Amino acid sequence: MKTKILLITFLILSNLALTAQRRVLNMPDIPGYVTLKCDFHMHTVFSDGLVWPTVRVGEAWRDGLDALAITDHIEYQPWKEYIPTDHNAAWKIAKPVADAYNLILVHGAEITRSMPPGHLNALFIEDADSLDKPDFMQVIEAAIKQGAFIQYNHPGWKAQQPDGLPRLYPVHLELIAKGWLHGIEYFNEFETYRNATVMEMCREHKLAVMGNSDIHDVISETYVAPANTHRPVTLVFAKERTMESLKEAMFAGRTAVWYGDSLAGFEQFTGPLFRSAVKAGKPYRDDGKNIFFEIRNNSDLPMMLTDGPEGAPSELTLPANSITRVRADRRYLKQPLAYNVSNIVTGSGTVLRTEIAVALE
Repeated sequence: MKTKILLITFLILSNLALTAQRRVLNMPDIPGYVTLKCDFHMHTVFSDGLVWPTVRVGEAWRDGLDALAITDHIEYQPWKEYIPTDHNAAWKIAKPVADAYNLILVHGAEITRSMPPGHLNALFIEDADSLDKPDFMQVIEAAIKQGAFIQYNHPGWKAQQPDGLPRLYPVHLELIAKGWLHGIEYFNEFETYRNATVMEMCREHKLAVMGNSDIHDVISETYVAPANTHRPVTLVFAKERTMESLKEAMFAGRTAVWYGDSLAGFEQFTGPLFRSAVKAGKPYRDDGKNIFFEIRNNSDLPMMLTDGPEGAPSELTLPANSITRVRADRRYLKQPLAYNVSNIVTGSGTVLRTEIAVALE
């Protein structure tokens, strides 16, 4: 009887996957890679979340994601009086539904300790029960033996870091020295560390820049337009849309974080993404002094251009999925227009510097 109920539930959810409305998140691929939209930090009733695991899968599909990870707490389970402890349960329940939705479901768990070391996600694991150990280093070692990607969560969370300033404590430096720490959250839920040091931590130690929802409630009730048009996501630049390529790209650090109307990531990834999204057409008018042309932004990210060159607009806003008309001096038939992109963060206090070339043909 139980098997029959599970089969009926699976068939119903599979049918919903074929008929429900799915949002298209328009973030272009970059040369050599596909851009995967991912959320690697979320919770269900199997720790302190408020929804069943299959709900997280349906939300991710409707939000246009390619991959997700359910990362329930190992050490914190406020509903265990009602829900028996099984650290792999959310994965086992969600996996067949994720397959039906054509989503990549990463097996994960959150290791939940006081600071230091704080909270860390173990992603791409095989058995979350093996992480239920008192000794922190033994937990990380058990995850690493399973091929885990270890992410340092919300390092400036004031509940554990009262001054809000992220730090790498000696235990984190020990993990890095062992090759056991692979990424740090730059953005978590509604909190960004733009003015802190996460980008520089990641740059110095060759770690992936991460950003996730850390969702506990219903996603559509947490990220509500117009204030929040989408959940925060980690963009992963993978060779193809597979679990294996996703994992390879994350360990290689090919990531960026898209939160609100901003993007954070190193220039070698955000630069190509900008150039894939933003293209200038050939002039449609030339009055002998100025040229008139259009710039197309083929992405869901508005581009805020500042510090423009002489003879061209000093500032330009390119709304998401739009065409903007521009007038500039004729000199820009022969040289590109250089701008800062103020909403693409490349480091602590730095933003993307880029060029836009007017098409000649």
